[in-house]
Amino acid sequence: MATETATDVFEEHRPVLLGVAYRMLGRLADAEDVVQEAWLRWSGADRSGVREARGYLVRVTTRLAIDRLRQIKSRGETYVGPWLPEPYVTDFGDAVPDTAERAVLADSVSFAVLVVLESLSPLERAVFVLREAFGYPYAEIAAMLERGEAAVRQLAGRARKHVDERRPRYDVDPAQRRDLTERFLAAAADGDLEGLMALLAPDVRLVGDSGGKSKAPLRVLESSDKVGRFLLGAARKGIPDFSFRFLELNGGPALLALSGGRPDSVFQLDVADGRIQSVYIIRNPDKLRALDTLA
Repeated sequence: MATETATDVFEEHRPVLLGVAYRMLGRLADAEDVVQEAWLRWSGADRSGVREARGYLVRVTTRLAIDRLRQIKSRGETYVGPWLPEPYVTDFGDAVPDTAERAVLADSVSFAVLVVLESLSPLERAVFVLREAFGYPYAEIAAMLERGEAAVRQLAGRARKHVDERRPRYDVDPAQRRDLTERFLAAAADGDLEGLMALLAPDVRLVGDSGGKSKAPLRVLESSDKVGRFLLGAARKGIPDFSFRFLELNGGPALLALSGGRPDSVFQLDVADGRIQSVYIIRNPDKLRALDTLA
């Protein structure tokens, strides 16, 4: 296989590989490093015996992501305050025409699911991602991970049960989430506590991720009263030279707040039964760098 052909094949599958690596790691920089390493493996390999390039590349990427995840966990990294995934720009476009498939992909990359996946073992996470997000048969996953099919089924069942028990309930309707996000922004900007409280579920949660590098709550806030008053207090302090734009992040509408034209914060809401169930705020500047080009 010529080098040009190998490059073309790899680039064709790069979006899938990045999707697998990001869902495994929740960190875009780590995911891109893994995909780059997969390219080095692919470009230097004897490809004459490769019958199905996508499966081969997904297998290599998954194993590299498992190794990276194990390294992260073994280092016992400490993180200041709550952790959220790095925001990931998603726009499935015409590549995913089926509504059901689009909903599955959006769910598998959502903040709510990725936070829960952090508590899985690397193997459980790999099986969950390959099975639930990408629909690989158990037999193929077993071959990729060099495990027996029965063991893979057991890992999948354990991971699915764990995720179902721990992830917050929410609706994936993007139109409803966008509408509530706009109303949420207007109420906060106007200092309208009553209007804001009407949008929040009684047991709403606010998760702020700053990594200790900017201002955000160092613990999860719970209840509409605490969340509402915090948001209004933050709105009153304001962001210098504030502007904003809507975009799709992690499978749903999000608000990118800008300060002087540079990313300052990301806000995203989980919605169920017409009320806001969760508010996610990312202010860690390290996690906003990839959004610089969108500002």
